[in-house]
Amino acid sequence: MKNEISRGGVLLLNKPKGITSHDAVSKIRRLYGTRSVGHTGTLDPMATGLLIILVGRAVKASDYVTAQDKIYDAEMKLGIVTDTADITGNVMSRSENIPPRDEVISAAKSFTGRYMQVPPMYSAIKVDGKKLYELAREGKTVELAPRELFISSIDIDGEGDTYKMRVACSKGTYIRTLCEDIGKRLGCGATMSALCRYSSGGFTLDDAVTPEELEDFSPEERTARLIPAENLFSDLESVSLPDFYARLCLSGCEIYQKKIGTRFDLGERVKIYTKDGFIGVGEVKEYPDGTAIKLFIRLI
Repeated sequence: MKNEISRGGVLLLNKPKGITSHDAVSKIRRLYGTRSVGHTGTLDPMATGLLIILVGRAVKASDYVTAQDKIYDAEMKLGIVTDTADITGNVMSRSENIPPRDEVISAAKSFTGRYMQVPPMYSAIKVDGKKLYELAREGKTVELAPRELFISSIDIDGEGDTYKMRVACSKGTYIRTLCEDIGKRLGCGATMSALCRYSSGGFTLDDAVTPEELEDFSPEERTARLIPAENLFSDLESVSLPDFYARLCLSGCEIYQKKIGTRFDLGERVKIYTKDGFIGVGEVKEYPDGTAIKLFIRLI
């Protein structure tokens, strides 16, 4: 079983409210008996939902998974502005001038498509080696440039001052800042009052396990919950290498496409297999003798 943990995999965790993503990682390290554990996108303590945990060698795929699109379920309260853009913060202003339902829905949906968003001060983004929320707690502010994001869809419904939204968006989107921006557009202010991540990188909350359930599992059951790391790359094409080229690939050499009969485009990433199975992800680049595939995420 230790070998299986070393090879690693993906654990879909349903993070409860009140714990940090770091707390969740610490629990998984204890339950799986390994330090090689990481997550692929922080959820604040007030947030719940899907936290993709990478165990064992799968942690090498962290950057790839973090870059995937996500779906969030959020609740937005109109007429209130806080310093953190969520309901846990200090109230900065209140308004009773709540717009009618059709205006709220129209304003929210206007944020679909290309969206320039300024990250919140209460976030884990680092500036000069220090996290923004640490600076914010010290009473400091930093001028941040807006970042280009993309919101695929916003489904919204509600009435009065409370609305629920399902937001499909690109990586790096702060839903509480989206709520705040919607409030600014409406002129009444808004803050996020609840958040649940439903989906990330093709995985959904429907298949996730709670920390309590995991605690009650036997070691064998916990290991069985690990999804193979290759499932992280289900959207990529595959290439199988003969023994000779497999050895070269694992030694760090580039494998010229003309030698193995492939024609993947420059910059394309592919899943690489040998006779023993999945070994990792390669990327196609230009080399002196033509285009070649080189392993850049090794998972064995």
